[in-house]
Amino acid sequence: MTQRLHTLPNGFRIVTEAMPGLQSASVGLWVEAGGRHERPEQNGIAHFLEHMAFKGTRRRSALRIAEEIEDVGGYINAYTSREMTAYYARVLSQDVVMALDVIADIVLNPVFRKADIETERHVILQEIGQALDTPDDIIFDWLHEVSYPDQPFGRTILGPEERVASFRKADFEGFTGAHYGPDQMILSAAGGVDHDAIVTAAERIFGGLKPVGASAMEAARFVGGERREVKDLEQVHFALQFEAPGYRDDKVYTAQVYSTAMGGGMSSRLFQKIREDRGLCYSIYAQSSAYEDTGQITVYAGTSEAEIGELTQLTITELKRAADDMTEAEVARARAQLRAGLLMGLESPSSRAERNARLVSIWGRVPDVAEAVAKIDAVDTASVRGYAAELTAAKSALAIYGPVARAPGIDEVRKGLAA
Repeated sequence: MTQRLHTLPNGFRIVTEAMPGLQSASVGLWVEAGGRHERPEQNGIAHFLEHMAFKGTRRRSALRIAEEIEDVGGYINAYTSREMTAYYARVLSQDVVMALDVIADIVLNPVFRKADIETERHVILQEIGQALDTPDDIIFDWLHEVSYPDQPFGRTILGPEERVASFRKADFEGFTGAHYGPDQMILSAAGGVDHDAIVTAAERIFGGLKPVGASAMEAARFVGGERREVKDLEQVHFALQFEAPGYRDDKVYTAQVYSTAMGGGMSSRLFQKIREDRGLCYSIYAQSSAYEDTGQITVYAGTSEAEIGELTQLTITELKRAADDMTEAEVARARAQLRAGLLMGLESPSSRAERNARLVSIWGRVPDVAEAVAKIDAVDTASVRGYAAELTAAKSALAIYGPVARAPGIDEVRKGLAA
């Protein structure tokens, strides 16, 4: 399997990866415009725009968009993240160019009819309401806000209700005009694909578009702090976050190994000590996230009001202890989990297409998988212990949701980590 990369004169990038033996493919457009590219008054517009793309174009109705893909047995979807918005489809190999035409149409030619805006506005307000009713979902938005306060990077992707309620056609046209240029787009396809046929189609569809220039992006600044929200729930939801490396920093691999060893599976320290040994929760895990200029290590758990104090103290103890006694076996297991997760994920054309688009956005190329595996394998026990020691002194943030009266605050957590 070999990636092929081609760039049109206007900056539009095309990356493909043929996967022999597959009769299906994933194809999509990744636009370098997400939540962190919004001005304060635009918060939520990138996500709203993603919804509006499926409401109709000058050539296709909303129903026709769905029918053209589903008539050939495929599916089409989209998502918005903090740094990108993606529109993608999964179809059989012979339908890739057709799927690309549909995706290009919804991205380049949305009509933004007033009635459709109002309908989708209501849908998004329902989505916001659903998130607020999902404690182990909304708590991460709050945690992000308190980690990066008063910054585009810290704002919720869905946006606040008052902003969503205010967007009009001119707002969508302004955002797409500023951010949806060919030089901000990556066409990525993987599976049973023909690179030359895709390039030919891309030249026809995108070749005449004018570049818009790179979008200015405010640097992320991890500040940290605390948010406590009282609600009559069965459990206290606890989320603790630390600043971590961005994806351009090779130390990101150490952070990934560390978080996997601490809370990446049933054999991890937090799961074994807090759930298996003490029975203090049903769910507890740690994970790492990385972006262009920042990253996070996050620990999440849900427990009873009576046991939140003990759970917090044990979490602090395990985070500190890792700096002294993280074992070779734990690190080797974490490396194996990361390596297997990476390689298993690459068996999917959708994962391949997404990964290739992301890597082209970051590096301007698709590094060989062996490079990532080698960097994972290079993480040793000493570096993980050193990272664990650094983390206890790193900036941190805490979000607590539910019956929070007995939950420790961020000052108590920080004091425990520093002791």
